[in-house]
Amino acid sequence: MLRKLYDGVFNLARHRHATPALAVVSFAESSFFPIPPDVMLAPMILAKPEKAYFYAGVCTLASVLGGMLGYAIGYFLTDVGLAILRLLGHADGLDHFREWFSQWGLWVILIKGFTPIPYKLVTIASGLAAFSFPIFMAASVATRGGRFFLEAWILKTWGPVMLAEVEKRLALWSGIGLALLIALIVVLKLL
Repeated sequence: MLRKLYDGVFNLARHRHATPALAVVSFAESSFFPIPPDVMLAPMILAKPEKAYFYAGVCTLASVLGGMLGYAIGYFLTDVGLAILRLLGHADGLDHFREWFSQWGLWVILIKGFTPIPYKLVTIASGLAAFSFPIFMAASVATRGGRFFLEAWILKTWGPVMLAEVEKRLALWSGIGLALLIALIVVLKLL
């Protein structure tokens, strides 16, 4: 089922309404949709490199707005937020999310917002934990914008050769990036 959904989103990237579809997918992925917008963003940039930063901007804006919805789901619809997180394999409960955010707070958003970890986990959990909304928004803009604009720059600069390398070793590069971020947090926490 997920493979069909993935293929469907990838095919949308070639459609004449790809930009609005990118916005919808970016918005939905931040609160409930399982497929990340990168599946559309990458082929769209490869097809029209001159629009790379425009597409990254659309992706960022829609993702942050979708993140607001995810936050609202967690904050105002606690039972719905917990149900969504259980469906995504995170049945730890409300107390766990509040403890998680009280201990790590901003770092949770910064790390998870930039990595391939589903962003909806961060947005809903932030609302569940009643994390500071202004800080949540600032971190969301920074991490989502950083991720999508970096992707746009990489694809515009190195194009298909780099995409093939990233796709071939996505788990490796994601793991290395996550390990570096965790090491940075540990070092900062110790200071």
